[in-house]
Amino acid sequence: MAKYLAQIIVMGVQVVGRAFARALRQEFAASRAAADARGRAGHQSAAASNLSGLSLQEAQQILNVSKLSPEEVQKNYEHLFKVNDKSVGGSFYLQSKVVRAKERLDEELRIQAQEDKEKGRTPKT
Repeated sequence: MAKYLAQIIVMGVQVVGRAFARALRQEFAASRAAADARGRAGHQSAAASNLSGLSLQEAQQILNVSKLSPEEVQKNYEHLFKVNDKSVGGSFYLQSKVVRAKERLDEELRIQAQEDKEKGRTPKT
């Protein structure tokens, strides 16, 4: 009886060990894929996300901007900043989120302008 119990325990440990190893391999593969995707997105953009604490997508959602247009960003920023002003019963937290989102989008616009300028300067051989 003890022999069978020991075999069942060993078999159970093996099954759990294999499942854990498979899950670990999947997690490493997903992590590698995410790192590759971030690398393709551009180092400057990733650095801007780290500095502001917001991703580009988060900033676009906060300011309700679908495409990066300086006019649309400024218009939505001004509206949301006024609406969330503490003197009119708004939230300082939300107002600060709006400011950070605008900073992040302004930085992304600056990066895009710089990349466009660099592409325009590429020497023709």
